[in-house]
Amino acid sequence: MRLRLVAGLLLATSTIAAAQDRGAPAGRPQKPAEKTAADAQKDAVEAGTAVAPVEEREERSKGAVTVAGRRLAYTATAGTLTLRDTEGKPTASMFYTAYTLDGTKPGTKRPITFFYNGGPGSPTFWLHMGSFAPVRLQTGNPEFIRPAPYDFGPNPYTLLDKTDMVFLDAIGAGYSRPLGDMKPAAFYGVDEDADAFARAILRYATKFGRWNSPKFLFGESYGTLRSGALAYQLQDRGMALNGVVLLSSIMNYGYRQPGLDQVYLNYLPSYAATAWYHNRLANRPADVATVVQQARDFATGPYMSALAKGQNISDAERDQVAEGMSRLIGLSPDFIKRANLRIDLPRFQKELLRGTRQTVGRFDSRYTGTDSDAAGERPETDVSSDAISGAFIATFNDYTTHTLGYKTDMPYRLSARDAAGWTWNWKHDAPNRMGQQNNPNTAIDLAAAMRANPYLQVLSMNGWYDMATPFFGTENDLGHMMLEPGQRANLRFVYYPAGHMTYLNPEALVAMKRDLSDWYDRAVAVARSGTPPVTPTVAAAGPTPN
Repeated sequence: MRLRLVAGLLLATSTIAAAQDRGAPAGRPQKPAEKTAADAQKDAVEAGTAVAPVEEREERSKGAVTVAGRRLAYTATAGTLTLRDTEGKPTASMFYTAYTLDGTKPGTKRPITFFYNGGPGSPTFWLHMGSFAPVRLQTGNPEFIRPAPYDFGPNPYTLLDKTDMVFLDAIGAGYSRPLGDMKPAAFYGVDEDADAFARAILRYATKFGRWNSPKFLFGESYGTLRSGALAYQLQDRGMALNGVVLLSSIMNYGYRQPGLDQVYLNYLPSYAATAWYHNRLANRPADVATVVQQARDFATGPYMSALAKGQNISDAERDQVAEGMSRLIGLSPDFIKRANLRIDLPRFQKELLRGTRQTVGRFDSRYTGTDSDAAGERPETDVSSDAISGAFIATFNDYTTHTLGYKTDMPYRLSARDAAGWTWNWKHDAPNRMGQQNNPNTAIDLAAAMRANPYLQVLSMNGWYDMATPFFGTENDLGHMMLEPGQRANLRFVYYPAGHMTYLNPEALVAMKRDLSDWYDRAVAVARSGTPPVTPTVAAAGPTPN
């Protein structure tokens, strides 16, 4: 009895002390602290914040398109892929839109292609809305797209007759986001970005049974740099590709370092093509290919030699080279000499048509615009981007929400750069012990993948009037992969009278579809043949044997 009494007194004493410590009168229940209006609002904001789903989403709809007289019924899927680390923890949610021909089953041998734009940090609505999906925004050649309503509908030049298609948005762009405590920096970098896309493609192949399908990558702009690293990474993880399409390439950022001359060589043929288009040449050839070849020859001959001399070039050679450049690119010899024979892109855009008070576009130099200051050093905007952006953005938002049925309160980011935390890690670990690059060149990765996989086909597609990623730079990058003669047969170049987004030109789109159809047929046939087109090297990238 005495023990129970002592225990009760001790319990009461501790209860009173605890209550006093909490600031509440002994023997009375504590009242919860009243929330301020600011606290309530904060809780409401947190509860209402739209985040990417951890659990994968799929919104499916049906459609049909007619290609060459054949009706193709398809399923469109707008959804997310959950990326996981090696421990299985969710790290990011990647948004995609897929188009699969009806009747396609897991395990199919029907080709599948993964599409993406570049940036870095760009979502893929440009390729999605303008190129080879079963639906397309109608565009002109070259012209400003008129305000809404826009001409959007079935695309007779879709690649659906050759391949299923998956359009992927980079993490941080579109509806793709990091998950949980993952920071954007985990995905914002050359190798980090390629790893995320590799995980997404592997996940898609596993989830939908596409490991046995012929597999292709289709990247545009920075997406081509991604493709070089991604082709190698996928192969290193056991997924051999059938083909890689490089549209408007930039695979080597090293030549863009200040003080290096290669960038001026790369741009010269694009300047010549632009001057030809705007009729700024005194002796204008009949076709653009002729002046382009003249510029190539000049760039690798007299121009390269002159730039290599730097400040030690003689006055006579400087005059001679300036005269030769003037004949090719339509600028005065005096202006060229005052620029030390090195014409930066913004200066060319501003100077070529200065007498008419017009500038030329960067993504597509056929477009012309007018600045408020005709005496300025550089264009105030890129007219070729302004001419199309509104139509693409509006069409995608309407189509995704109301046709595909993908609804979310998250904003669709037009660039990952629009959000806090943007910074890009440009360092790249090149394959085959080539060391870390401070400025990436993933043509090295692509070359390693081509050596390891003798069936891998690569198609480089280029626009004459693309001054964002000049075609001569692409020729230089891919021309230095140091492929053996037999391996070079797997690399093909094609050109179109268009800019960076070659598919905007309706004539180019028709030619692109024709070229791609032939190329897909060849790539699939080569993989099914009994003999590889080239002999693989002994040292090859691939999964490490157990």
